[in-house]
Amino acid sequence: MEAGNRMKENELRSLLNDLSLEEKIGQLVQLSGEFFKADDISIGPQQKLGITQRIVDLTGSILNVAGAKVTMDIQKRQMEKQPHHIPVLFMSDVIYGYKTIYPIPLGLGATWNPELIKKAFNTAANEAAAAGNHVTFAPMVDVAHDARWGRVLESPGEDPFLNASFAKNMVEGLQEDLVTGEGQIACVKHFAAYGAVEAGREYNTVDMSQSNLFQNYLPPYKAALDAGAKIVMTALNSLNGVPVTANKEILVDLLRKKWGFDGVVISDYASIYELIKHGFASDELDASQKAFAATVDIDMKSSCYANNLEPLLKSGRISEEKINKATWRVLSIKNELGLFEDPFRGISVEKEKKRILSRGERLLARRVSEESIVMLKNKDNILPLNSSLKIALIGPYSDSQELLGMWAVHGNSKDTVSIKQGFEQYVEKENLLVAKGTDLIDDSKILREMNFLSEEQIEKIVSSESVRKSNEKKAIDVATKSDIVVMVLGEHTLESGEAGSKTNLHLSKNQRLLLKKISKLGKKIVLVVISGRPLVLTDVEPEVDAILEAWFPGTEGGNAIANIVFGKANPSGRLSMSFPYDEGQEPLYYNQLVTGRPINKSQHVGRYVSKYIDNPNAPLYPFGYGLSYSQIEYGEIVLEKNKIKLGEDLRVQIELFNNSAYDSLETVQVYLNDKVASVVQPEKKLIDFKKVHVNAKSRVTVDFTIKPNSLSFFNNNGERLIEKGAFTLLVGRNSVDLAEKNFEVF
Repeated sequence: MEAGNRMKENELRSLLNDLSLEEKIGQLVQLSGEFFKADDISIGPQQKLGITQRIVDLTGSILNVAGAKVTMDIQKRQMEKQPHHIPVLFMSDVIYGYKTIYPIPLGLGATWNPELIKKAFNTAANEAAAAGNHVTFAPMVDVAHDARWGRVLESPGEDPFLNASFAKNMVEGLQEDLVTGEGQIACVKHFAAYGAVEAGREYNTVDMSQSNLFQNYLPPYKAALDAGAKIVMTALNSLNGVPVTANKEILVDLLRKKWGFDGVVISDYASIYELIKHGFASDELDASQKAFAATVDIDMKSSCYANNLEPLLKSGRISEEKINKATWRVLSIKNELGLFEDPFRGISVEKEKKRILSRGERLLARRVSEESIVMLKNKDNILPLNSSLKIALIGPYSDSQELLGMWAVHGNSKDTVSIKQGFEQYVEKENLLVAKGTDLIDDSKILREMNFLSEEQIEKIVSSESVRKSNEKKAIDVATKSDIVVMVLGEHTLESGEAGSKTNLHLSKNQRLLLKKISKLGKKIVLVVISGRPLVLTDVEPEVDAILEAWFPGTEGGNAIANIVFGKANPSGRLSMSFPYDEGQEPLYYNQLVTGRPINKSQHVGRYVSKYIDNPNAPLYPFGYGLSYSQIEYGEIVLEKNKIKLGEDLRVQIELFNNSAYDSLETVQVYLNDKVASVVQPEKKLIDFKKVHVNAKSRVTVDFTIKPNSLSFFNNNGERLIEKGAFTLLVGRNSVDLAEKNFEVF
């Protein structure tokens, strides 16, 4: 909205001063949609949470309710109940799309194209705005090192520099159209260091040095805030022994004071109440006081603030000034959106129908999905396939529309293009033989222990013995009749995402068994993997001729996969998270610190170096890895100087040669090794990258300017340092295949 369509500061102050304590507290409470479905709410949700009807009526924000008609209806009813007719904020998980669903964020990270993802987030924001949503709980930019953690699905990947690049562009995309009455307020999460939970186990603890925190985990959050993110969500973990939701060092000293953030801080789901479960607070009163002292403004889905802020104020344990500050921050967000002048800002049933899943949005989703797909293997250039071949399309995802992943809250799989539908654009009906082959999961016990599904639902996921045998027989039959086999295997939607932590990262046993049986037929096999995380593919890689990692590819996933398989699109995805050789390597990441006994350059040999005795140290597929149909050769690194002054820029050039008949998108990656530093540094760290277009049979020169901060690191006081000395610059196609050039800073 333009400035003239907002309240002036003095008007907003006057409103704040006129509110009762009860109204102010209401602004600091967020409840979910179950409380607002009817004029007189069901007593069930109210009793369960232990709050009064009055607090429901005064609630300042509502969680995960969207749709033009329902949001307009709820807004109207709530404002009538509110003495000062203050509009509610609708907040929702629009993590990687509203109705037009993009690939999961780990797939978005694999595009290495933040500018493209900015467009996708802008589109998603405008879809959500037409449906009445105001705030999205995105971007999630936690740096993730452990593929066992289910929420790697939501993260761009394992690198702070790459995640920071996405954080900036995601926030800018979400908030770009706020001035025109569209867009979404960005809420960056989960602050801070949630991606480092021990053992990859959801909601677990985090303990790390200050240098590690500042260098490897905080940069993406800071980039999001520098880009203008207006809300921060606290993480569910404890950090160095203090739950983040009440961690003054993180929320007050760092976020508020050092970084100067004056926006809204919101708890994660019930995380204020969970301070009791952490053993950090004795009861809800204590939990509320500690979270409020850490400047948490909104209590998401618990009764803590609703029932305890007033007693805390009356007992003198919190001040009215602090309540006023928190309420002011919430009202300021509403004012920035222009909700006081137009409570139905941007909401339109007509616009919602016109915008959602439009042709333009689908085309963008298809392009994003194409760029997210990573080709991991292509033996003898089996891909792209000739569409005149007789093709067997086999696997539980071959004719499935369940390609959205767990956190596409508002997406509908019925809008999704299946892989079979994508293939039908290229292959004549009589040449496309389709069979499910097997289930995604063969162990119903896992599903029962999730306590998420009914027995009826579980029976639909895990087939009976007779159905299994029939499915397998048909798959082997169609494979026998084919010229080539495309197998689409992977994880079930429920196996990744929040609370989807796993210790077994292999494809399920029944899927591996089917693959082995089909491989014995002697057919060429292309494996397409649908997953929410890096999987261990060590045992299946020898059985197949090509591998495409397609993640959960979203609404246009089937078309995108088909375009890659049949060569309409050239694979350009690069891994933003390492694929382990074995689960025992986790947590696994490329930018590990140098050790005193490195595996390759130690004075020791044999046993007494930093290595496993039963597996390699290296991943199966490293960070930054990905193949294409092109043949890109890298020239020599050219440095403008091999000695620079402290604080001086360094200009770098490298030439690329495309000797193939395919136009290519090539991601040139630049890494740095600081040879000697006062705090031990990684073997290499990403400091820049560019995704460049290289035409067939042509060459391009790629330029980089290395800024002084790229040479910096953090000490254990959280201070950024740049030291003189020797450095190595490494440039190449991934984190392993790199050319080197030394330079000195004096």
